[in-house]
Amino acid sequence: MALPVALQLYTVREDLAKDFEGTVKKVAEMGYQGVEPAGLSLPVAEMKAIFEKYNLACVSSHVPLATLAADIEGEVKKCKELGLKYVVIPYLPDGERPGQAGYEKTLADMKAIAEECKKQGMTELYHNHDFEFIKVGDKYALDLMYETIPADLLQTELDTCWVNVGGEDPVKYVEKYAGRAPVVHLKDFVMHGKKPAKMYDLIGIEDDGEKADADAFSFMPVGYGVQNIPAILEAAEKAGAEWVVVEQDQPAKGATAMESAKLSREYLKKLGW
Repeated sequence: MALPVALQLYTVREDLAKDFEGTVKKVAEMGYQGVEPAGLSLPVAEMKAIFEKYNLACVSSHVPLATLAADIEGEVKKCKELGLKYVVIPYLPDGERPGQAGYEKTLADMKAIAEECKKQGMTELYHNHDFEFIKVGDKYALDLMYETIPADLLQTELDTCWVNVGGEDPVKYVEKYAGRAPVVHLKDFVMHGKKPAKMYDLIGIEDDGEKADADAFSFMPVGYGVQNIPAILEAAEKAGAEWVVVEQDQPAKGATAMESAKLSREYLKKLGW
């Protein structure tokens, strides 16, 4: 049985900034059953009312680690008020990543947030990129993170694009975390040659001013890149996922973000999703 499909709203962030409700309405009309906000950009009650108006589930939200850590109880309470089941750490800034000086504090903050999430009836998830695929001894930093913080506190939101870019098979990685992978990110891409430098410039995160080579790497609508989407979907089902979430950090050349989101949803419908 096909899982419900949500859209990570970072995909259409510029449209949301201009017309939040109108954009959400269009997302619902595309056939998405849920949404995953990228932060709580409006008052919680207002966001919740808009999602309910268009019959969109809001199962999870990305909330920056620094925002959560600054007021753990208060920020987690906001997530509960939105009706979330999962609170997602979306990204670790440079300096706070595995192997860096600030990583011990990152882990301590994540554990404290996870404990508060559990206390309030939710679960913390971690959304990976590719920088977690560095080896610490004979293990990836991502795996060590999940060994360090137990499954009753931290579960996965595997981003299948970044798993691939990190050098691993997304299908096998989803299968590896069966029972601990309630939400799986569907993201497609094309890459010409080796991984370009300045990858995070491509996802709208400032680096040191040097631009990434957009011709070397491009995010694509789901089903239009190199990912084996049918196999990933099958793995997500077998792993016990509850949702799959479409995310496209930047639209492909010649397309808008909304067009890209629509193409992804239409592709999944053709697969029976």
